[in-house]
Amino acid sequence: MVHPENFPVASWLCPPQLRPAIAAIYAFARAADDIADEGDALPAERLAQLKAFQHALLKADEAIGLRPDIFEPLHAVMDKHALPVALMEDLLCAFEQDVAASADGRTYANLAELLKYCQLSANPVGRMLLHLYGVKDPEALHRSDAICSALQLINFWQDLSEDIPRNRFYLPQDLKATQNTPELIDFLCQHARQLMLSGAPLVHQVPGRAGWELRLVVQGGLRILEKVERLGAQAMTNRPRLRAWDFPLMAWRSLWM
Repeated sequence: MVHPENFPVASWLCPPQLRPAIAAIYAFARAADDIADEGDALPAERLAQLKAFQHALLKADEAIGLRPDIFEPLHAVMDKHALPVALMEDLLCAFEQDVAASADGRTYANLAELLKYCQLSANPVGRMLLHLYGVKDPEALHRSDAICSALQLINFWQDLSEDIPRNRFYLPQDLKATQNTPELIDFLCQHARQLMLSGAPLVHQVPGRAGWELRLVVQGGLRILEKVERLGAQAMTNRPRLRAWDFPLMAWRSLWM
């Protein structure tokens, strides 16, 4: 299965000694996300598979042998780096929430509810990366949460044309009820940009090459926002993507953060 990614994962800028760990975390998250999203399985089947993933994560006896391509490297990373298991369980909770929401056609009442979802679906990834980098400062964790939540929101606004036909609704209902579509898209982009910029100083707290990769992640998110804003109401039917010519601009902007 091919998944379009707008942000680098375990790229060449990442510290080489941490690439296997980051790749193992990503493989786990990607596979669990596929269980929630892809294929024609019924909601009950998806939830059962996610529960099996949780058992495998916790090394439960009944899950021995499940997806060794994912869990053998992941368990090695967990043991070597003392990764907080609770953060990975939060990701699984988010995917379970996705399955239930899609089955029920559930919506989010407001931005506060949506950001609460981001605490499970996105913020744990940033916190695991900071754990690997040895960054534990509370302010850094707060900034990481802001960046990760912003990236999650940006993905939502980027994917409106694909999510809505799949019965996944992320537009806050209180805003949708009071604003026309162009105003709503503009407001949501401005909100995500402010959230991203509030976390952006983290690039100066993450050491070495990882800090430069984070600069590109931030700039990638901001560039996608520009494309969503330019589309306006057409973002409901068209998905913007980063193109080859966007990367020199992102690299240039990264230099001046």
